[in-house]
Amino acid sequence: MIVESFIGASLLALIHLFAGRLRFLDVIPRSRWLSLAGGVAVAYALLHLLPELQQHHEILRKSTADHGLQWLGEHLLWLMVLAGLVVFYGLEKVVIRSNCDSNSLRSSHQAFWLHIISYAFYNALLGYLLVREDRGLRSLTFYLVGIGLHFFVNDHGLRQHHKQRYHRTGRWVLSAAVLAGWAIGVSTEIHEVLTALSIAFLAGGILLNTFKEELPEERESRFWAFAMGAGGYAVLLLVA
Repeated sequence: MIVESFIGASLLALIHLFAGRLRFLDVIPRSRWLSLAGGVAVAYALLHLLPELQQHHEILRKSTADHGLQWLGEHLLWLMVLAGLVVFYGLEKVVIRSNCDSNSLRSSHQAFWLHIISYAFYNALLGYLLVREDRGLRSLTFYLVGIGLHFFVNDHGLRQHHKQRYHRTGRWVLSAAVLAGWAIGVSTEIHEVLTALSIAFLAGGILLNTFKEELPEERESRFWAFAMGAGGYAVLLLVA
């Protein structure tokens, strides 16, 4: 699946490079397509990524028990989901605060790079899991649809925050990060415990990054589009 996964990683990278051309997404009320994409991403995280963690749960329990930390193994995965939520919530607050401080260009610059480096790490993990997880063609397709639509949501949020700075620099960094993660996955193998923790962290990040784009009242998000995306993709995942 190396060739197929490389094509998938390239498609994900291209989303960041060209999503900005979709001008119909930059509207208030929020584009129904973004709300639908958010619903799909949430369904994928809850019905695929989180259940996938159960396959790693016993390995984590055994690994922590060997070090006398069996109690930690019982909760570690869910602590990492929580960590993903908290980290990306914290990042969002830092960026919003820096954008409100119009007198501090240095603060805005630092917040931009903090945001981009964090999302680059996030994208690299997704690129790594694209090739390291044991996926057939059907599973790979579901992964690309769920994560690809999530990338559209993330890209739109980053463009709203950082505007031309993101267009000039950020999108290239995030696109390269996906391919870098894929290359690491092809050339190396990270311990299964770290892979499990990465999946848990990403699941928390996906949930927070989707909800932070959908919930603010000023976005006037489309509930029915979000519900249709979540419900429709949930049915596809369960049937498949």
